[in-house]
Amino acid sequence: MVSGVYICSICLKQIGTSSKIGFLDIKVVQKPCPEPNIEPWEIPFVHYPHPKTYSRAECACHPVRYFAILSMQRSGSGWFETFLNSHANISSNGEIFSVKVRRSNMSTITETLDTIYNLDWLSSASKNECTTAVGLKWMLNQGLMQHHEEIAEYFRIHGVSLIFLFRRNLLRRMVSVLANEYDRNAKLLNGTHKSHVHSPKEAEILAKYKPTINSTLLIAQLKQVNETTTKALEYFKSTRHIILYYEDIVKNRTKLRDVQDFLKVPQMDLKSRQVKIHKGSLSSQVENWNDISKALTGTPYESFIHEDYRR
Repeated sequence: MVSGVYICSICLKQIGTSSKIGFLDIKVVQKPCPEPNIEPWEIPFVHYPHPKTYSRAECACHPVRYFAILSMQRSGSGWFETFLNSHANISSNGEIFSVKVRRSNMSTITETLDTIYNLDWLSSASKNECTTAVGLKWMLNQGLMQHHEEIAEYFRIHGVSLIFLFRRNLLRRMVSVLANEYDRNAKLLNGTHKSHVHSPKEAEILAKYKPTINSTLLIAQLKQVNETTTKALEYFKSTRHIILYYEDIVKNRTKLRDVQDFLKVPQMDLKSRQVKIHKGSLSSQVENWNDISKALTGTPYESFIHEDYRR
């Protein structure tokens, strides 16, 4: 068991069971958790869940931080989440609200979040008893923006911290979105659709598809994505958060140490088995590259056609 950084005096209610022997009333009281050694501002973000589905046993006084990764599809959030889940004490439970019924109204959203943060959401990512940080991946178009006021209030009341993860190069994101949509129907990998792959061979097969981008609608679409991320940052600016960009993590893996500091978990060497699908220059990944280059030249998005990086 990894020792907890913080301990709390109010994490366990003093619940006793009593039995009478003659005239004596003997009460057994459960020992409360010791005082936490944390800064006062941190108190709202430290939790001691009591799962309904199992007992945390010796980890009952092991503190837990709540978090949510706010992102957009094809922004590296799946890759980023595999890093988090490689940590022995972090459970990030995936794109929970991709299922529409869970985000149909604020009641179902609250019920789902309560289950996750109470450590009752069982998935392959669950670390159960001695989890130090628990959360989920939440796309902006999955009820988050529509119910932003109520959700922000939920985050405030329950002490949830946010990890914003976006891509700087929205053109690269668009290529990934279009290629992923194509494969949903084409199923290039032996009749199976995969949004993420774990071998260079699979990545090579998927990367062969080169989408044709509508150059007429391109600037309006890029502007819309940029406006959506700006709104999200504005809606949740009062919530404790950290802002990350996919490209920065690619170039500098020490960003993952910043995330561990943010979540107040022990530092570990985080790893991912995912393999990048689209590599190299953008010009080699788009069918009508000349049209795209011409459309973006001289606009605020011109830098997208020149930026490059490796992973």
